[in-house]
Amino acid sequence: MSVIKNGGQVLKALARVSMVTALLAAMAAMATGASAQDGLSKTTVTLGQSVAMTGPAAVLALPFAQGARLYFERVNAAGGIHGREIELITADDAGNPETTLANTKKLLDQRVFSLFGYYGSPQVTAVNSLLKDSDLLLFGPMAGADELRGSLYPNVYSVRPGYSEEAIVITRHAETLGMRKLAILHARDPESLAALDSAERTMTGMGANLLLKAPLEGTDKVLAVKAESVLLISAPKGAAIAIRDLRSKGYKGPIYGFSNTGESLLADQLGAAGSGVVVVRVTPKSDNAKSSLVRELQAEAAAAKLGKSNVYMLEGYIAAWAYTEALRKAGKEPTRVKLRKALDTMQEMDLGGFRIHFDGDRVGSKLVELSLIDSQGRVRE
Repeated sequence: MSVIKNGGQVLKALARVSMVTALLAAMAAMATGASAQDGLSKTTVTLGQSVAMTGPAAVLALPFAQGARLYFERVNAAGGIHGREIELITADDAGNPETTLANTKKLLDQRVFSLFGYYGSPQVTAVNSLLKDSDLLLFGPMAGADELRGSLYPNVYSVRPGYSEEAIVITRHAETLGMRKLAILHARDPESLAALDSAERTMTGMGANLLLKAPLEGTDKVLAVKAESVLLISAPKGAAIAIRDLRSKGYKGPIYGFSNTGESLLADQLGAAGSGVVVVRVTPKSDNAKSSLVRELQAEAAAAKLGKSNVYMLEGYIAAWAYTEALRKAGKEPTRVKLRKALDTMQEMDLGGFRIHFDGDRVGSKLVELSLIDSQGRVRE
């Protein structure tokens, strides 16, 4: 009896040990899985990015990605955030939303901590279904569609304002000149079409008389309808061709460009032919020597042999800086939930003279200003 009794006690003890061991193993596995899923290790925070490194959209997206990487490298060289370096995994989607979706699924399989710095409103829309019911954030996309800032995109945090804010500023400026009869010429790429939708809705809502919306080749139609001002929605090269064509045909009215026309890049394309063209920007002027933010980027771009910095590179640099400050605020042991809280409570923060805040809003900046290209092809505020 005693043998059987003792044997039963031993078996029970072994069972208890086995249960505890299994529980500890399960907890360890869960902890390991959570850490990997969060993209955290003792030494790194891993972010994922899908962006157009090749293809037509790369003229905008590539410098944006380069600017972000410059800032992250600066942070890492100084020891990282709370001892962790920021690792940015970048995948090329060539501006194709379907490729963006495929890239993002692969990044999620790699269990990144956040998604960061995507390019294009359709691209963000393509991946939103992967985000909206999770705790994963997409921070700082270079995408201006207004709906990305609405309730259907709760996990998207933008630094730049939406295209409607750009349209408001242009419409008000044209009104001061007495110009209410408007034509819009646009490129056919998905981002330009997203901007066109916001522009048309906002400008007509403000009382502008939209006489024409047509592809960039429709310069003859601008003259035919006798538009008083023209808005161009296009990357720099296409916008420059349309502007030269308009001027060569005798159009003398104001010409405006949305932020995707690229300010200094457009000026470089046009030279003196750009005289009088007014371009929206959502960052400081990219060659503003008075801005410490701009000076820092210029120095780092030169050191990295990336050539002259521009507004897109500056936008990426700002987005990386803003994300880094939120990560710092999330503490020494960050989680996705802590990161969101850090952003949601981020009051005004100075990034080298550029101020952002996300307190009560998922849009960090409302800055929309106009730059003028002068008779010597220089950009003026």
